[in-house]
Amino acid sequence: MTGTGMRVAAAAGVTVLAWASAFVAIRAVGPAFGPGALALGRLAVGGAALTLAVLASRSWVRPTVREWLLMVVCGVSWFAVYNVALNAAEERLDAGTAAMLVNVGPILIALSAGVVLREGFPRPLLAGAGIGFAGAVLIGFATSGDGPAGAGGPVGALLCLLAAATWTIGVLAQKPVLRRLPAVQVTQVACVVGAVATLPWTGDLVDALGTASGPEIAGMVYLGLVPTALAFGTWAYALSRIDAGQLGVTTYLVPTLVVLMAWPVLGELPPPLALLGGVLALTGVALSRYRGRPARESRVAAGGVPGSGGDRSPR
Repeated sequence: MTGTGMRVAAAAGVTVLAWASAFVAIRAVGPAFGPGALALGRLAVGGAALTLAVLASRSWVRPTVREWLLMVVCGVSWFAVYNVALNAAEERLDAGTAAMLVNVGPILIALSAGVVLREGFPRPLLAGAGIGFAGAVLIGFATSGDGPAGAGGPVGALLCLLAAATWTIGVLAQKPVLRRLPAVQVTQVACVVGAVATLPWTGDLVDALGTASGPEIAGMVYLGLVPTALAFGTWAYALSRIDAGQLGVTTYLVPTLVVLMAWPVLGELPPPLALLGGVLALTGVALSRYRGRPARESRVAAGGVPGSGGDRSPR
């Protein structure tokens, strides 16, 4: 693996770990704030941290009108609507089930990117997506029985699917902008836009801050600093260098990690079926990243003349 490949893998790993922890943190502190107020508080903290990062890096590039529009779409869809929908869903579903349902997002990303971004449909990517999704489904079946879904289960499921759809829209809007603008700048603008879009919940946030405990406020700050500022930044860095569909499939690891994190924090024990789902998810991620031998190597191995063909290099 090249130096760039290692940095991309590390960035994707940080993103997956941080996003997995977010599902658990939302379950833990969500009741103290409510869906809209928690989204606003998280995005306000994340936006402030990212703004400081942009100022420190001095890497601002003036966006075009089209780039501004795409970042606004990303901010409203993925940062604002996604967070409010997910927070509301986790009032009705346990963390593992919510993670499984939201993770139909990579399927939508891979299929949409194949058409909109013309990334194509490599067979390993499709096969890995299918296997990874099967693992996510197993995790969902294994954990949903102990969750608090009840009568709100169908509503929670629809909210998770809404989150997955807005995640897809955000990635498709973000990818073209990252071809020219720095990842931290794109993330900062989208996060600030998302915070502005959730301002209608300002009153609820002020009221919640007056009654929430210290650990609950700390949990909200954590959501803003780590799963938002850090993880969305590392995601944007990785997305600027590999295909959206390929990166999206790595998030199939999230449900497995959510179950393992929720075990000590929320008292949810992962049943054997969830562990099997985790193995399938890992297998799907590994398969989705397989690109075979480069064309040059294949031709040489076959005794042919090296040519100019080969796999696409990371962007």
